[in-house]
Amino acid sequence: MEANGSQEAVPCRSLGVDHESLQQPQSDPKRKGGWITFPFLGVAMMGLGVATSGALSNLVVYLIKEYNVPSVDAAQIGNIVSGCVSLAPVAGAIVADAFFGCYPVVAVSMAFSVLSVVVFTLTASLHGLRPSPCQPGSGGPCSPATAGQMAALYAGVFLMCVSAAGSRFNQATMGADQFDSAADRDVLFNWFFIFFYASSVLGSTVIVYVQDTVSWTLGFAVSAAAAVVGLAALLAGTRYYRRPAVRGSPFTGLARVAVAAARKRKVSVVKSGELKFHHGRPRSGDDKDGNSEADLLAPSDSFRGGARHGSHRAS
Repeated sequence: MEANGSQEAVPCRSLGVDHESLQQPQSDPKRKGGWITFPFLGVAMMGLGVATSGALSNLVVYLIKEYNVPSVDAAQIGNIVSGCVSLAPVAGAIVADAFFGCYPVVAVSMAFSVLSVVVFTLTASLHGLRPSPCQPGSGGPCSPATAGQMAALYAGVFLMCVSAAGSRFNQATMGADQFDSAADRDVLFNWFFIFFYASSVLGSTVIVYVQDTVSWTLGFAVSAAAAVVGLAALLAGTRYYRRPAVRGSPFTGLARVAVAAARKRKVSVVKSGELKFHHGRPRSGDDKDGNSEADLLAPSDSFRGGARHGSHRAS
């Protein structure tokens, strides 16, 4: 009976390994990673998502109302910005995997997010950074924004794209690095997408409502506060994070192949008829039979030639 009991206990422990880690605390207090990092990462994810969504969701309206940009041009600018924000994380993931790791890239990118929303707040609060508003009853054309005013606005947009490149999905990778269990990583990814979409909805509704009904300055200021809180939470948990060594990215290898092929595009390739083969030296026993290295025949395109030579050597 005792033997049967011990045999039943072993599979129970082996099947519950991944799920036990969701409840058991770490035995070693000096060990980094684990669920102690989750509150810091969760606040950082929410803060970044609210800041990004609050600054960019209403960008088209901001261009039309405050910068006197035609609606068609504003829509085109909004589409370009949306495409850049969606594609930029690919470059950020390559940089993090190949060179610096997730944590430095995420931290610097969230600092860029703070700078971005600060620039947006300045463009909304300082009249010198915006063109004069249109007069409804004047009937004349609205004064367009100057090159310097558009440069200030595009600087904020550029900083936000850089922020999205380095932190949008590297946060999920950084969170997964904190766990060893597959069950823990699954739960982390679920929470990441919850925070991602919840922050997007919050920024696209609450902050946009503040921008439209109260003021643009207050709306961007709320986004800036969210970015600062997210960055502060990320930095506060620095001592608890695991920071694994850089493992490299497959894209860097592909890039090296492309560069090498481009550099050697003019190298002449030897024709098939000019290829030379080396067959090595004869075995030590061959010298006793009177065979030497000169007896080795050059390779032939015919199998019969090789067969004849092989039979001659064997005889």
